[in-house]
Amino acid sequence: MITWVQTLIYGIIQGITEWLPISSTGHLLLADELMKMQVFDNPVLNEEFLNMFFVVIQFGSILAVCLLYFHKLNPFSPKKNESEKKETLSLWVKVIVGCIPAGIAGVLLDDLIDGYLHGPVVIAVMLIVYGVLFIVIENQKRIPKVVSFETMDYKTALLIGCCQMLALIPGTSRSGATILGAVLIGCSRSIAAEFSFFLAVPVMAGASMLKLLKMFKAGVEMNMLAWGVLGLGTLVSFVVSVLAIRFLMSYIRKHDFKVFGVYRIVLGLVILAVVFF
Repeated sequence: MITWVQTLIYGIIQGITEWLPISSTGHLLLADELMKMQVFDNPVLNEEFLNMFFVVIQFGSILAVCLLYFHKLNPFSPKKNESEKKETLSLWVKVIVGCIPAGIAGVLLDDLIDGYLHGPVVIAVMLIVYGVLFIVIENQKRIPKVVSFETMDYKTALLIGCCQMLALIPGTSRSGATILGAVLIGCSRSIAAEFSFFLAVPVMAGASMLKLLKMFKAGVEMNMLAWGVLGLGTLVSFVVSVLAIRFLMSYIRKHDFKVFGVYRIVLGLVILAVVFF
């Protein structure tokens, strides 16, 4: 029973923090430090499973994007004319271009990051650093140059993709890094947020597949509890992600990202205080 409750909590955390720029991985790792979910009796197998679980439940968050933006992302929609279909295909090319840097870095650096950068101090520092950056950038009055995906060129998409690489470090936030990068480059908040959502689809799907393959390659056999936990976590992540995405897009129409910067700084300081004192 405790395991199922923990799974619900993890799914809720994933669904909220994946899309808000506050670091889903950081929150999940910190929650793991507090709860220590036990799915396998063998501690090594359990650790392997949890490393995979925290990535694969992101698939629920991907499905939320696909549901909410199905029409915008569907180049074959009968409701679109030929010009709109071409614009949608162009958007997908920009998404693919933006995914290339993180895709290469993720494959090359996955083991290194898992081994050395998953500690609470790293998470806390990255939370604080990007929290400060959010406040500093939002205090600068910028007039966005890119206010639609039609005016976004491939160079801009690639630069935003390079910013997404920074999110490989836990505590950074994938959405936070891409949104900050996009705003700095000249995108409006809404375009920055939506492009961050779209970049997540292939990146997170690839990361989920990579983690599953690595776990099976390591010889970990999933039991019924493990499959149930994985399914429930993904489902909860999907439902909560739908609500989180709708909230964020509604929020940024009237507000900036400073509140997320403050939250990150406070959380980072609390983590450092717990670790050192």
